[in-house]
Amino acid sequence: MQKILIAAALASLLAGPADAEDNPQLGKPASAVMPPVELTITLQDDKPVCAPADLRLPANTDVVLKVVSEANVPVTLTAPGQFEQGHLLHADGDLVHVMSEKGYTVKANGRGTLKLRTLDAGEHSYACTANNKRNAPFVGKLVLSPPAG
Repeated sequence: MQKILIAAALASLLAGPADAEDNPQLGKPASAVMPPVELTITLQDDKPVCAPADLRLPANTDVVLKVVSEANVPVTLTAPGQFEQGHLLHADGDLVHVMSEKGYTVKANGRGTLKLRTLDAGEHSYACTANNKRNAPFVGKLVLSPPAG
C-alpha cells in the first residue's frame, strides 16, 4: 500500500501543473502573451490596501499575478468568478486556496504567484480582506480589456 502511495505521489509530481490547454472548459487564450503583473498588499490603519486599485489585465488571457504582501496579518484576495471554474492554472509561494474556492489567502508578509486565465472582457470588483478585519475589505476594480493585436 505504501509503495502505491509513493508511486502515485511521484507520478503527480512528474506530471507537473496542468496547463490551460489541459482544461477543455477554457479553450485557447485570446492571446499567447503572458504578462506578469504585481499586486502589492499593505496595511493602512490596520486595514488592507491593494495596489494597483484598478487592476488592468487582458481578458481571456493567461496571466501571471505576482502577489507581494507587506501586511503583518494574513489577507484574503477575492474576485468573483476569477478563482473558480478552472480559471486558476497554478499557484505557489505563501498562498492558500480558501475553502470556498473564491479566493486566496496570502500569509503575513508573504509572496506568491498565481497563474490564471482571466475572465471575459468587462469590469469586476476585487477585494483584499484582512482575516482580523473582515468587515472592512479594500475593494478595487478588475478591468479586463480585449488583448491588443
